[in-house]
Amino acid sequence: MNQVTAQRQINPPEASYATELAFLKAYDGGPRPPGWQLTPAAVVTFILGSSSALSLPKTALTQAEVSSGAVPQRLAITPKYVGSASLVERCVVTLAGERGLMLVGEPGTAKSMLSELLAAAVCGTSQLTVQGTAGTTEDQLRYGWNYALLLAKGPSPEALVPSPVMTAMTTGAVARIEEITRCQPEVQDALVSLLSERRIFVPELGEATYAVPGFALIATANLRDRGVSDMSAALKRRFNFEVVDPIAELAHEIALVSAQTTQALRRAGSTLTPDAVVIETLVTAFRDLRQGRTVEGWPVEKPSTVLSTAEAVSVSTSIALMGGYFGAGRDPLDLIPGHLLGVVRKDDENDAVRLLGYWDAAVRRRAESGTRTWARMWELRDELQA
Repeated sequence: MNQVTAQRQINPPEASYATELAFLKAYDGGPRPPGWQLTPAAVVTFILGSSSALSLPKTALTQAEVSSGAVPQRLAITPKYVGSASLVERCVVTLAGERGLMLVGEPGTAKSMLSELLAAAVCGTSQLTVQGTAGTTEDQLRYGWNYALLLAKGPSPEALVPSPVMTAMTTGAVARIEEITRCQPEVQDALVSLLSERRIFVPELGEATYAVPGFALIATANLRDRGVSDMSAALKRRFNFEVVDPIAELAHEIALVSAQTTQALRRAGSTLTPDAVVIETLVTAFRDLRQGRTVEGWPVEKPSTVLSTAEAVSVSTSIALMGGYFGAGRDPLDLIPGHLLGVVRKDDENDAVRLLGYWDAAVRRRAESGTRTWARMWELRDELQA
């Protein structure tokens, strides 16, 4: 295999954090729900991280495992999700109770990332996923057929092609459905009986596939994008709903954007380091516009476009790459207005006027207070009218 095909732009969490998962499996020997590879407490630690390095109990590993070095004796678990610990705990308890878990929130609030982390920690894979779209069919939730085998031999277990959901049911794993409200009503309705009866009947074979212990389902939906079809009351009753909010603390969001920008730059083959002042300025502007109020408490008009943390990572990465490839001697702060304008004009041209209003209000007042960074932003006001 050559180098290009051997590399991946993004690894699933079970691959990126394989050492941490192996460590936590050995570290916490407490009771686990049926089919789980980690205890509920260890799942929470995996997602939120540990405050310090953890040490394995002396009896946690066999001598062979110790000598091989496959699992370290001591390890600090990295935080992977910035959010409420109580939210993560409620999600874990929902899955332990074999209830459906619905993660809802604004776009870009890391719902998909949280569902991936939960699945990887609970069952060791986050790949049993159905992407909800207007074209998603009921077969993609249930099963399909290998038509060559079907024509040659007729309906048989060998010709059956299980969906990710059916595979999760038979292996006691976690299945994920992204953007469930983008699916057609008949697709959503298929989930009602599946979550109630915990089985998929295959009439062609005259038999049913039953869920084994450990099977659970996580779905995500955006509050802003209502998708194709609202969920029925019957389907809603089969899920525990958890709202994933934007990051509450400015410092936490700055740290996350900085870390993820660095990761994105490394994936792009760059050794650049993101500019701390650019990220702080960018995240501050995103939060002001997202909330409709600045950190000082001044009201500003919110654009219709969603200004998510994920979008901030994308913009900060672009600014860093532009500086590295084209910006010899250019101040990276000078790139912020143009990128912000590109972000807010995605849905509504009037959002450009709202961004200009933010400049004339909040940015101007900060510039007048003597803040060098915001004074430079004010000098670049004309970039918003180009």
